[in-house]
Amino acid sequence: MIPVAREHVGSEYMTWAKTSSHARFNLATSGLKNLPFTELRVDLKDLELTRDGGYGYQPLQNALAERLDVSAASIVTAIGTSLANHLAMAALIKPGDEVLIEQPTYEPLLALARYLGASIKRFPRRLADQFQVLPAEVERNLSARTRLIVLTNLHNPTSVLVPEESLRAVGQLARRSGAHVLVDEVYLEALFAKREPTAFKFGTEFVVTSSLTKAFGLSGLRCGWIVAAPELAERIWSLNDLFGVMPAHPAERLSVLALEQLEEISAKAESLLDNNRALVYEFLDRRDDLEAVKPEFGTIVFPRLRKGSVDSLCRLLNEKFETSVVPGRFFEAPDHFRLGFPVEPEMLKEGLVRLGKALDQMPDVRC
Repeated sequence: MIPVAREHVGSEYMTWAKTSSHARFNLATSGLKNLPFTELRVDLKDLELTRDGGYGYQPLQNALAERLDVSAASIVTAIGTSLANHLAMAALIKPGDEVLIEQPTYEPLLALARYLGASIKRFPRRLADQFQVLPAEVERNLSARTRLIVLTNLHNPTSVLVPEESLRAVGQLARRSGAHVLVDEVYLEALFAKREPTAFKFGTEFVVTSSLTKAFGLSGLRCGWIVAAPELAERIWSLNDLFGVMPAHPAERLSVLALEQLEEISAKAESLLDNNRALVYEFLDRRDDLEAVKPEFGTIVFPRLRKGSVDSLCRLLNEKFETSVVPGRFFEAPDHFRLGFPVEPEMLKEGLVRLGKALDQMPDVRC
């Protein structure tokens, strides 16, 4: 029997990120530089290889519930935000359901909705509106068939914060339509002590995903979670039996220890990001060839190239200047690029110098 070729399933952005984003001066990254294991206070006696079965590791459930100020019954742990998004979306929609997703957005969210067989509609987040979520635009694109509204907060790729009043207004629209709102809050952690309440606090129509991945340099723990109404959380736990089943228990225990030390970890991370953000914004202020919203928080920014080809810029930057940024085509915004700055200051300074030189040579490479 001849095997039937299957359409490729996956994320174009993730393929690029894993195979083409690396450079000597990597400004394509969006998560804080990895915390050395030696900086996490751990004693081997704190670790075990395995635990008894069941849904969730209670010390981790309790630690996350306390941090988010929600019931532990509303927490579902997952292997990073990516699996959390998959589990949440798979539990909320079925093939043919209409899903309303922000534009631009993080490409794997679109790829996931397509993989699950959703009928996809979009609502715009425009540069002219500072990339804010406008409830009127959500309402204009909402229909009686919409079962799920999807957005990111902080916005990926711009780091724009969605105000509480906008989130509440979107929640009211969802309630009237019998829909849920999925909010990927992984970058919200980068507000640190200024962190806004999780959107789940605004109503049970909200389902939230996040992790320790982006803001703390703890990506290796793969500590992700979903916050949902307890009945929905139970359904998601059952669904996870088809995917993650049981997480690596040492990672669960290390995650509890990391949460206990998060205040100290946060202080270093916040200082680095604040200093680096100032360097990036000073660079943007000097460039007449770039236009950008400059949010107060986050690890990334999304400049628009006023003239020329971003793809040509990215090629020149990589091939001649050993520097990488993320082409905006992965966010359906081909005249933009995403610049990440959660790196060592010296790497950032030199990367920005090289980006400036590449921009200065753009007239020679326009297409």
